[in-house]
Amino acid sequence: MYAVIKTGGKQYRVEPGDVVTVERLEGDAGDAVNFDDVLLVDADGDMKIGTPSLDGASVSGTIVEQGRARKVIVFKFRRRKNYKKKNGHRQYFTRVQIDQISA
Repeated sequence: MYAVIKTGGKQYRVEPGDVVTVERLEGDAGDAVNFDDVLLVDADGDMKIGTPSLDGASVSGTIVEQGRARKVIVFKFRRRKNYKKKNGHRQYFTRVQIDQISA
């Protein structure tokens, strides 16, 4: 059984037991989280597709950790104009373990 959920403007294919890294969610490690924006559920060949999301379907999980990704260097440069600008960015993320899919 698997489902496709939408969170943080992205879509993820999840199964029970998976650990997925999503955009930052509120909560601490060990807290329960529920995804209600479920786009698709496949239970052993019985596929249900939402338009755009399924009513009554949800995916529950547990927050494993809150963290920040590796630094991405943003370097702006204009040749021959003596213009250089260096900046860094670290994106926040939440790691979630998927516990249950209910259709």
